[in-house]
Amino acid sequence: MQSELRRKLIDAFTDADQEFLSGQYLADLAGCSRTAVWKHIEELRKDGFEFEAVRRKGYRILKTSQKVSADEISFGLKTEFLGRNLHYEDSVDSTQKIAHRLAYDGAPEGTVVIAEEQTSGRGRMDRKWHSPKYTGIWMSVLLRPNIPPQKAPQLTLIAAVAIVQAIEETTGLIPEIKWPNDILIDGKKVTGILTELQAESDRINAIIIGIGINVNQKKEDFPDEIAEVASSLAIKAGSPLSRVKLVQAVLKNLEKLYITYLDAGFYPVKLLWESYAVSIGKVVTARTLTGSIKGKALGITDDGVLMIEEPTGEIRHVYSADILLGN
Repeated sequence: MQSELRRKLIDAFTDADQEFLSGQYLADLAGCSRTAVWKHIEELRKDGFEFEAVRRKGYRILKTSQKVSADEISFGLKTEFLGRNLHYEDSVDSTQKIAHRLAYDGAPEGTVVIAEEQTSGRGRMDRKWHSPKYTGIWMSVLLRPNIPPQKAPQLTLIAAVAIVQAIEETTGLIPEIKWPNDILIDGKKVTGILTELQAESDRINAIIIGIGINVNQKKEDFPDEIAEVASSLAIKAGSPLSRVKLVQAVLKNLEKLYITYLDAGFYPVKLLWESYAVSIGKVVTARTLTGSIKGKALGITDDGVLMIEEPTGEIRHVYSADILLGN
């Protein structure tokens, strides 16, 4: 976990925007000695940060390591609370498991768990999520909204919009959302979202949003069983991309949409979600636990429930399903 002193130093360099900061200024800001500042800067150097140090001017950051560590994400992060308490691991079985434990232990809203690799990553319905090292974004976000448990699925849709916006901003690619939790580019899946609850019958204690984004994988990195349906942003963009900038953009957009949701309800986000939806107005098949529903996808309700119009004209509400596009 990132120390408070380290976070203050990183925030100072972020705000400085490439300007030099003196050792004394940093020491006063962080409430420590200049020697302590120097030691932290040396630790950052060991972690891959490149500093320029000039006598009587101070320090500035020239280059970062592009790991998705707490220090990397903090440098340039434009949020108030999302990602300000960040837990980074090189390799974990699942970021969701760690986030659940932190939530039970009272971790604050906005806590993020991120890893370079997951050995037992999973998606909806306990499906395995392939999470190879140093290629993607594997993270879990802890929220504590004051909403009834039945509204929790809306957070999946909010996260989907935030991720689509972040991908557009950082890559120029044009993603689409397939209800409820898949983000596609040219019909291939690049992102999955898993939302889980810690709740009582009438209140939510915590919502944990698991986000997996395929960023820099090459075609050969995907197992045979998903190679035809999955892709990465780098494959679609034609070059490697900054995972750190994408994480920062996701957290920035998610925080903005989350605040809008708490202030104004789901409707403003609903309109955004439908503008990105790949299935609206198209024929889809919804495979549920009790059977299949086929018809035209009309959109989502104010609660985030998918509406499908069957050939008979009957409108069915779908709460949980796998969606297949086309006839």
